Amino acid sequence: MNLMSYERRREQIEHYFDRTAADTWAKLTSDEPVSGIRQTVREGRDQMRATILSWLPQDLHGKRLLDAGCGTGALALEAARRGAEVVAMDLSPTLVDLASERVAGEQMAGQIDFKVGDMRQASLGEFDHIVAMDSLIHYDPVDGMQTLESMAKTVRASIIFTFAPRTPLLALMHSLGQFFPRGDRSPAIVPISEKGLARDIQGSGELQDWRSARSHRVNRGFYISQAQEIVRL
Repeated sequence: MNLMSYERRREQIEHYFDRTAADTWAKLTSDEPVSGIRQTVREGRDQMRATILSWLPQDLHGKRLLDAGCGTGALALEAARRGAEVVAMDLSPTLVDLASERVAGEQMAGQIDFKVGDMRQASLGEFDHIVAMDSLIHYDPVDGMQTLESMAKTVRASIIFTFAPRTPLLALMHSLGQFFPRGDRSPAIVPISEKGLARDIQGSGELQDWRSARSHRVNRGFYISQAQEIVRL
């Protein structure tokens, strides 16, 4: 396991979301007006969240869900509204505090356990479903696969995650560095091949009891991300 690479990357991501751009992401995930570029990112994230939620059971009573990289808590809240007991985890204490504040007045707030930490953390227990929306996209593909393999040991039904598909447009966007202004630009996203990802999942000894299921790409302006579901056989 390439722990040093993973840990260094994790520290960079934590620094970005917790200090460099916490205010930016708080605004992006609110109803406040944003620039045209950020509006496309907001709309793309909303579409992706809706897609992921559509793949989860409508009735989650009695189910346990991990929202790995919960950000400001929008997906965790929707899962709780369906009855799930949710562990919502993020590297950024600032975003976790904001997420907790945003759901504090909701009736189902007690169903969400907000935690600061690593999504590979083994002490979280077992889950029926794990969601990792835009939380693996900053990692090297090897580290991303190792994270999926780690998650698979703790989940009974499905893992839904997103990845940055390797496309000419996405490569151009990254080369131009236009996702955000320089002062709060996010750590580099690592595009990966859809076919390569499928081969890696199929060839993983740790995922031999799993199969790839639904996949859906969201392409909205400056937001390009692809959801992938894997399910236990």
